[in-house]
Amino acid sequence: SIFVVIPPVMSSAYVFENTYVIKQLGCLPLQVTTKHGLKITIDRADPATDFEATQATFNEIIEEGQTYPFETPLDDDGFKAYFLSHDAFVAKSVESKEVVGMFYIKPNFPGRCSHICNGGFCVPALHRRQGVARAMAEAFFRLAASLDYRAVMFNLVFVTNTASLALWRSLGMQELGTIPQAGRLKNLGYQDAIQFYKDLTMTS
Repeated sequence: SIFVVIPPVMSSAYVFENTYVIKQLGCLPLQVTTKHGLKITIDRADPATDFEATQATFNEIIEEGQTYPFETPLDDDGFKAYFLSHDAFVAKSVESKEVVGMFYIKPNFPGRCSHICNGGFCVPALHRRQGVARAMAEAFFRLAASLDYRAVMFNLVFVTNTASLALWRSLGMQELGTIPQAGRLKNLGYQDAIQFYKDLTMTS
């Protein structure tokens, strides 16, 4: 089936179209066993059943203040506009059915540059260091290519986020450059951020 998402208006450096047609992906759901032995299922986020858990997870990470630029938790409309406006996915434990991770895929730029996508990843504190982030990252590249994106660009990976830096480097992403003092992070002050890029048209 095909769904049309109509997100609320949210301030941005760019104005995106306010409707987005969700493409059916035959590869879903993905069944993955992480390197730590956790069995997870990766599938589209269902706004009807996953909204509360995903919003809570995202706001938990905002409160940590060290990986996303937001300073205050997002209300329902803000979360829908930011995280659920395009293609959003959840990773759930096969055993407990809990949401152990989540990510989105959406254009990094509008119009003529919309073939370059961006992604945002969240793992609740309780489920970190179990290989969930790597499983989602590997799924992300596969799904982004299936959604016809030609490249991936991450705008702000703060230098203090050493786990993310190690992950993207291990997956072969190219470092485009460093933005000096890009983020005023909680308890860490101003920190640089690295931008990452990956060409999805190149086969390994």
